Amino acid sequence: MILVEPKRILITCATLEIGGIERSLLSLLRALDPARVRVDLLLFAHSGPLLTELPPWVRLLPEAPALATFLRPVKQTMPRHPLLALARLRAKRHVRRAFPCPPCTADGAAFALLQAYWDGALPLLPRIKTKYDTVLSYQWPHHYAAFKVRAEKKFAWVHTDFRQAALSRKKDADVWRQFDGVACVSQGVLEGFAEVHASCAQKCFVFENLLHPGELQEKARAFVPTDMPRRGAVLLSVGRYCYAKGFDNAILICAHLLAMGLEVTWYLIGYGSMEAELRAQIARHCLERHFIIIGKRENPYPYMAACDVYVQPSRYEGRAVAVMEALALGKPVAVTDFPTARAQVTDGVDAKILPMEPRAAAETLAALLQNPGELARFSRAAAARDVSGFAQLEGLYTQLGA
Repeated sequence: MILVEPKRILITCATLEIGGIERSLLSLLRALDPARVRVDLLLFAHSGPLLTELPPWVRLLPEAPALATFLRPVKQTMPRHPLLALARLRAKRHVRRAFPCPPCTADGAAFALLQAYWDGALPLLPRIKTKYDTVLSYQWPHHYAAFKVRAEKKFAWVHTDFRQAALSRKKDADVWRQFDGVACVSQGVLEGFAEVHASCAQKCFVFENLLHPGELQEKARAFVPTDMPRRGAVLLSVGRYCYAKGFDNAILICAHLLAMGLEVTWYLIGYGSMEAELRAQIARHCLERHFIIIGKRENPYPYMAACDVYVQPSRYEGRAVAVMEALALGKPVAVTDFPTARAQVTDGVDAKILPMEPRAAAETLAALLQNPGELARFSRAAAARDVSGFAQLEGLYTQLGA
């Protein structure tokens, strides 16, 4: 028997905070075969509760102080890394000129800020000395893997609809040219990315987020939520509190449902920069008893198991991990009609796709809540659907040469 040496892989990501990208990375790591790949993981900052869930065979590289500054305030960065702090300040000035009004209606400025910061900071960052067979850059921006890592093959992951990102496409293309393959988490994401970066279309392929349904079901049985009292129909949403996720519209949908005479309680799990704005909006509409922010939860799955319908009210998504997790738990799902929604669910078969306009969304959601037969049919379809994505692994090994 000829023994084949495992391929040496470096995977880069920002942190292991609670989020869809981070959870999908953990699912990928747990699915990989250590007999075929030997994985080093480079996190820009060793932070996040999901750190404890790393498989023991994955080698976590030491934190690089210069990379960790990307996740820390400028005041903390200035004493030891003044040039990196100045690079961030220059990036902020650049974005303020590009976005003269507060970016309250888009996440575009956040994309532009990260791009400008990485463009300016890249010369100041250390290189990885080890040469790898392959590097997988799992989270945008991909500058570090593109220019600071030596590898025979380079792959980058796309988790969002790039048509929504306010970036310098020319500068972004300079980064993408360094990669041999671009893994898109859905067909809709691939189409959007190829529209923005047509020159990269030939090296794009779909690799959907992996899930471990058995593990999710076990976590869902861990406890019964006591902070989720049942008043009428119970709805749940999970995600970052940001413009893309559309939770401000969810509040309006909830108000319309109540105005129609439906008794509903809508719970929101997550965290993010829009929390104060969301709480103020809830108070303006007098929804304190009906739209309830629970906050960050390391294990959101008992809440998913307890809800009647999981709702994803996003304006845009790549492939919503929380939607697939809800399906894995056999829950009826409703999603807004964001551009990549139909690449993830099939309207009327395993989910209900809602109009983007809040009143129309409420009317469609109300019809679903009042149709027990359709809710039961969605649950059966969700339970029967294979959402693990494990069938893709052999194709990924082929890409990696493993």
